[in-house]
Amino acid sequence: MIYNQEDYLQLSGLQHFAFCRRQWALIHIEQQWKDNLRTVEGDLLHQRAHDEEIRERRGNTLILRGLSVISPTLGISGKCDVVEFHRDPCGIRLYQEEGLWLPFPVEYKRGTPKDHPADELQLCAQAICLEEMLCCTISEGALFYGEIRRRVAVPFTVQLRRQVYTMVEEMHQLHSRGHTPKVKPSKGCSVCSLKELCLPTLIKGKAVDVYLRQAMEDKG
Repeated sequence: MIYNQEDYLQLSGLQHFAFCRRQWALIHIEQQWKDNLRTVEGDLLHQRAHDEEIRERRGNTLILRGLSVISPTLGISGKCDVVEFHRDPCGIRLYQEEGLWLPFPVEYKRGTPKDHPADELQLCAQAICLEEMLCCTISEGALFYGEIRRRVAVPFTVQLRRQVYTMVEEMHQLHSRGHTPKVKPSKGCSVCSLKELCLPTLIKGKAVDVYLRQAMEDKG
């Protein structure tokens, strides 16, 4: 399937969706957002990575930042934090560059590696976009975690690619319906910047008026 550009979703939303479908819907369907320390630190890290004025060369590596990408088959668009192009005889030609180059996407994250594949899925989606735009095959990329100050290699396996396509298709279905999934509380709720908007405790049977009254008392 080829999506029209007006139906494209944000590539970065895949990471939200993989973490929590309701969080994704609150942000990307209902247009709700609230910062916390984690999101602010993450924004600062990405601002440095997205400095599009910087074009670096390190030996046989060309480094581009904030590269805009799209995928008509996934129906997504966004930006890559960093794309390294490594000289390789099996690579592709780049405009105004001599030789052949293989792209290698690098995504920056503020914390540490997670116990769920949200970051890997986002990076893989970036690779699929690059593959469609540049007519090439990208076998792996890397996630750089700010807290541990090192990269973690991510192979773009058939299984990971299938997960990307499955999740993005579900995102399009929910977005076209304007549907926000119901609350499913998890341990991740405690660190979510939208927890006060999402109201995860309501699912435990607490009445809305009781919850709001207690919230007002806590603020008082």
